[in-house]
Amino acid sequence: MPDGMTVTQQSSGHPRVWLMMGNKAGDNSQVMALAEATGWPFEIKRFVFKPYELVTNLLLGANLHGLVKSESSPLEAPWPDLMITGGRRNEPICLWVQKQARKEGKNVRIVHVGRSWAKIERFDLIVTTPQYRLPVRPNVLHNKTPLHRVTNERLQADAEAWAPRLDHLPKPHIAVVVGGSSGPYSFDKRAAERLGKQASKLAAETGGSLLITTSARTPADTIDTLEQNITAPTYFYRWQKGAADNPYFAFLGLADSIVVTGDSMSMLAEACATRKRVHIFDLGEGRNAMRPMTREETIRDEPRGPFWEHWELKHIRAWIFRMAMHLGPDRMTRDIRIVHKHLVDSGRAVWLGDSFPPGLPLRSLECVPRAAARVRAMFEPARVRSPKPVTLVPAPAEEEEWRRTG
Repeated sequence: MPDGMTVTQQSSGHPRVWLMMGNKAGDNSQVMALAEATGWPFEIKRFVFKPYELVTNLLLGANLHGLVKSESSPLEAPWPDLMITGGRRNEPICLWVQKQARKEGKNVRIVHVGRSWAKIERFDLIVTTPQYRLPVRPNVLHNKTPLHRVTNERLQADAEAWAPRLDHLPKPHIAVVVGGSSGPYSFDKRAAERLGKQASKLAAETGGSLLITTSARTPADTIDTLEQNITAPTYFYRWQKGAADNPYFAFLGLADSIVVTGDSMSMLAEACATRKRVHIFDLGEGRNAMRPMTREETIRDEPRGPFWEHWELKHIRAWIFRMAMHLGPDRMTRDIRIVHKHLVDSGRAVWLGDSFPPGLPLRSLECVPRAAARVRAMFEPARVRSPKPVTLVPAPAEEEEWRRTG
């Protein structure tokens, strides 16, 4: 479906849908995934923000004062029936559109992906994951992993397009998907060195090769370090903004197994959606590790030597976030270790260096169809003469059970 396609509800029977794109690739990927899963046409809206948008957004509520209108998508009637959005910056815009439409007697519904910063009751539906620790509410859908755009058709098409360029590399192929720093975890040069060596070791054990792709968040100074520590046969793709021939889905489709840095929940979900063996790379070490560790393991894995030998500027931000996780309210932080634990406990992934349990089937992810069904239900006409009330959203008790057991 081409970006920007719009079909009105009156002419097609479908709701008019706007996708409100943000500044984070992970949020945008989830917004697209949900829209594609509904099967409805949509129109994409992109925005450019002023440097002081945080102030206007926090103080003024529903407004467009933080927007550079001349460089952003137009926001005018005919208004949509549904907006799908993600990220803090878009919230005032969505609320403003909803307010304008109400003046003309139209109800615009808002579906937010991830964590909301405005009050939860301002949204018709929030599709979230456990890392954000949102409460159980009728309008909050708790999924175990982020939404993803992985389909067999997409993987096969991209894999076929890229396969001839990779024929010279020995099989099995191991995809290595590289993210960046996230909250209390820094993808620094030391982490890049460890990833290069561990991924090369995995390829050597199987006699295969690596298909490596960086991402928008991969720090430039660590990419060289990573590449310098690769010893296995490799195709190394450096992410480029707006590149028309990005091999990301091709690598997922061609890989026999996948290594993903543990910072990106979206990339982990996409890797696990392939139902291939996924290895999570721990960005941290010792007491700053992502994975649960015993006291003996923590001491063993602590970096050796004076701290200044390993210190990088990005470590300051990680330290601040760690303090916030310990001292601040859950509402202001996230804990991605909750998602790691679910993926490992459910047998969908292991930590890089660990072995997969023998004979354990790799389960599919149910989050995308579950979320799409909730969105479609919002636009289903009420049943006539139903013997009992029709509930379009699960009761809080049912949602709590799903969040706890999955």
